[in-house]
Amino acid sequence: MLDLWMPISDISPQGKTFTFDDQEIWRQGWAEFAIPLAPGRDLAAEVTVQPQADEGALVRGSLTGSVMIPCGRCAEPFEFAIDETFDVYEHLPDAEGDDDEPRVRVVSGQLQLDMGAVLWEAFALALPVRPLCSESCRGVCPKCGKDLNKGDCGCVQDDGDERLAVFRNLKIK
Repeated sequence: MLDLWMPISDISPQGKTFTFDDQEIWRQGWAEFAIPLAPGRDLAAEVTVQPQADEGALVRGSLTGSVMIPCGRCAEPFEFAIDETFDVYEHLPDAEGDDDEPRVRVVSGQLQLDMGAVLWEAFALALPVRPLCSESCRGVCPKCGKDLNKGDCGCVQDDGDERLAVFRNLKIK
């Protein structure tokens, strides 16, 4: 993940808006975490940072763009559009050091925010848990592996255990 520490002590309490459109911010995370993604439309984040009394920062923003991601049923890549908003409050870690990876730190009396971590988290949370190219995706045949969206494969389908046949037409209201 890209370290993108930015000084925020000089930002007024009303905040300042930044635009992040360097694709390397997200691509480094894809490589580091071995996420099978490919670029779609360029990702861009519009972020407003509001420092909070030398303790942290309120970060509000939006993330737009798209990525090519494999379908969870048929494994074919499809374009997944991202259009998310996010609000996070990042604070200085406690004196006990409970936070393993702090996103706010003080360096030479200057409060800094790890914007790379904030942007990566917003991106990761925007991704679907189980991506589907469409709700009607039929997936792949469990026997031969053919993509059933492109036609039937001709494999003989197992009807299951005959002892449970009575439940096949069961309707739950």
